[in-house]
Amino acid sequence: MFPPQVIVTRPAREAAPWVEQLVQRGIAAVALPLIHIGPVTDPASQTAVAQALQRLQDYRAVMFVSGNAALYFFESNHAPALDNQAQAAIKTRAWAPGPGTARVLQEQGFAADRIDGPAADAAQFDSETLWQQVHGQVQPGDRILIVRGRSAGVHESEGTGRDWLARQIEAAGAQVEFVVAYQRGAPAFTTDELTLARQAASNGSVWLFSSSEAIAHLSAALPQQSWHTASALATHPRIAKTARDAGFGQVRECRPALADVVASIESGA
Repeated sequence: MFPPQVIVTRPAREAAPWVEQLVQRGIAAVALPLIHIGPVTDPASQTAVAQALQRLQDYRAVMFVSGNAALYFFESNHAPALDNQAQAAIKTRAWAPGPGTARVLQEQGFAADRIDGPAADAAQFDSETLWQQVHGQVQPGDRILIVRGRSAGVHESEGTGRDWLARQIEAAGAQVEFVVAYQRGAPAFTTDELTLARQAASNGSVWLFSSSEAIAHLSAALPQQSWHTASALATHPRIAKTARDAGFGQVRECRPALADVVASIESGA
């Protein structure tokens, strides 16, 4: 028996294929994006992204924190010089924390043999696991670029949750630079979406969370809602802790891979 439905909370572009694949496996699923993603709009950030692309060959590696980082970094720079720049950057490695990011990089023209990331069967897809794979590449004097996002209205100097990776790179003697390619924010919820969220708090649905920020947006949208009878499936221990802190009564963890999510849903149904 499967639960009544799975609530897929990823941003809209990512949520749609997840819903489709879950439905194909006989699991009722619905998208309720809890994060809105879009390109950076301030001129300073747009200029920084364009300049980073032009200097791509100057970096030992470029780390993309997510598929959205890769998508908006390259989409923001659609220009005739893109192919030439990619060729000039043949020695530059692309670092991806998970297979989803690696797929976007290939779609944007990066050759698969220039992309490094955790093994497909890795326990987690995150910066810590990525570093295990790429630390040997970094030499003193290297420059590493981290392409990240920014929460709307926040202008932090470093990527949230990426401080650990930056410290490892710097400890190896390399220089870390950041560029913001996209921004995240809370979505504008419709009345139907808020009704769906309230119902899913107590009707046996399973909330699939891949971001702590998504949980924060949900809590802010429904500040009086009790989640003590709600179930959550989190794709990272930090996200699981956020769900418990938000009041979710049942929280399980699994790898952020479709097969693992399906298996966890089946076993918990």
